Formats: sequence, C-alpha cells, structure tokens
Amino acid sequence: MIETDMTAVLTEEQKKAMLAGIPAKRIGKPEDVAAAVSFLASEEASYITGQVLGVDGGM
Repeated sequence: MIETDMTAVLTEEQKKAMLAGIPAKRIGKPEDVAAAVSFLASEEASYITGQVLGVDGGM
C-alpha cells in the first residue's frame, strides 16, 4: 500500500488493519516507488531485464 490521495480517505481503523498485513510495518510513500524507478532507469540496473519489482513492504 502506497500513501496516495486514494489512501488518504481510509479511516485509522482501516489503515491499522492494512498495516497488520505489511511485514515492513509501515505504509509506503511515493518516494519509495520513485527510488525503485530511479534505480531501474539507472546504469546500475543495466543487466536487469524482464523482472517485476514489488515495492510493497513485503506483502
């Protein structure tokens, strides 16, 4: 789960229930996704092909 306008409408109870299923024990931030995209677009990831990178806190 990533913090967005869509998740902003969730109640604290709903967020707490979602957090219970996330091993990282926190809601992801857009910066977490941006860091993954930045890495994949970099030269450091030049040998990575055809992979799915989950930015999901371990869900």
